[in-house]
Amino acid sequence: MPEKTYENFPLWIPTLAILISLSVYAIGAYILSGFGILFSVLYLLYCLWVELRVIQMSCVNCYYYGKVCAFGKGKLCSLFFKKGDPKMFLAKKISWVQILPDFLVFILPLVGGIILLVMGFSWILAGLLALLTVIFLGGTGFIRGSCACKFCKQRELGCLAEKLFSKRK
Repeated sequence: MPEKTYENFPLWIPTLAILISLSVYAIGAYILSGFGILFSVLYLLYCLWVELRVIQMSCVNCYYYGKVCAFGKGKLCSLFFKKGDPKMFLAKKISWVQILPDFLVFILPLVGGIILLVMGFSWILAGLLALLTVIFLGGTGFIRGSCACKFCKQRELGCLAEKLFSKRK
């Protein structure tokens, strides 16, 4: 039996999703500050670009445009961008290459942190790398798997990310 879908997600879900993202960005920026403040600033600008890219390419065409979506972007999107065409949500193809920028938010500080550990071991840095990995992989997986996708109306209508990540092929 299919799960019920939310017209507007309960606020705790986007709040948790946003906190997970902000935690990844903050930890990533802190790790990369080991190379200098410029690296942190560039990383945070990159994170902002990734978020804007998702909003402009997907959220404008999503069912949750102007609504409370699981990731907190539906309402935000409607404040800055005009509503797109919901038919366009499924019009483009999505591949691992196209979502690589999203994963680089995690990979850049991970690689940077490993380089810093090789240059001079620090338990604090090792702990931050472990925390970053748990939050990014575990937190994102929990949000998508348990809180967001299975209750998402757009998934029922068709979602490229769901097709890419789904275990059901």
